[in-house]
Amino acid sequence: MDIFLIVLAGLFLLIGFVGCFVPLLPGTPLSYLGIILLHLSSKVEFSMQFLVLWAVIVIAVQVLDYIIPIWGTKKFGGSKLGVWGSMVGVIIGLFLGPWGIVAGAFVGAFAGELLAGKTSRKAIKAAFGAFVGFMLGTISQLIVAGFLIFYYVKALI
Repeated sequence: MDIFLIVLAGLFLLIGFVGCFVPLLPGTPLSYLGIILLHLSSKVEFSMQFLVLWAVIVIAVQVLDYIIPIWGTKKFGGSKLGVWGSMVGVIIGLFLGPWGIVAGAFVGAFAGELLAGKTSRKAIKAAFGAFVGFMLGTISQLIVAGFLIFYYVKALI
């Protein structure tokens, strides 16, 4: 049973890491679930303080991941269509590799702003805000997922 839990935990951590890039997957919660599964094995025991601290961090990052792109878009004069366009652009960009994700976020936000009736100049400014917000959210999730993967590996060595 321990081997099953350890392998399943590793899968959740990897899927969680991928989820940091894919808006449809809750990256950090999946990574945290991996840590919980590892804790349930008899091979690894994390302290309750560790588990609660990381639960709070994961919740905070998850909430901020929704707030930061909206803030960035609004700060630069964008609309909800810009945020949605950014997310769609990221999904399409997944098929083009890492640079496709980055470019997709910007191009999608730009297209969304044009659909909202913005001029090209205003759409570029708003798209930049959506892009910055998306990147900040993604980076914060990657940092948390990276730490959780580190603790997974450290606990097993």
